[in-house]
Amino acid sequence: MEINFVLLNPNQDSIPYDLLLLADPSKELIDEYLNRSHCYLAFHRKELVGVFVLIQTHPRTYEIVNIAVSEKHQGKGIGKKLLLKAIEVTKELNANSIEIGTGNSSIHQLKLYQKCGFRMIGIDHDYFIRN
Repeated sequence: MEINFVLLNPNQDSIPYDLLLLADPSKELIDEYLNRSHCYLAFHRKELVGVFVLIQTHPRTYEIVNIAVSEKHQGKGIGKKLLLKAIEVTKELNANSIEIGTGNSSIHQLKLYQKCGFRMIGIDHDYFIRN
């Protein structure tokens, strides 16, 4: 499946809350981090099928704070393409580290992240409650 990526301009483009809310239950938090992020939309043909959002957390370090595939298109390899594009973008931004957090019940996501080269480096209890 061919995927084309477009950088979102939150001041000019409509924000795909339906997708972003699949990975983050708070519209207010989404609005806050979009203003300081790199948000990429993934299209198959002209249909929006996925999204990922990167924020800089430290010098030369970015975090994927949101990554989602439309429910209709899950299980088709789009999540992997989103992760690989996020890694590519962070390299273009001269980052030397990329982070992603997930819940311990997200077994499928953990497996995908590991397939794309991510390694678990720690457990941050109450991370999602604080963030």
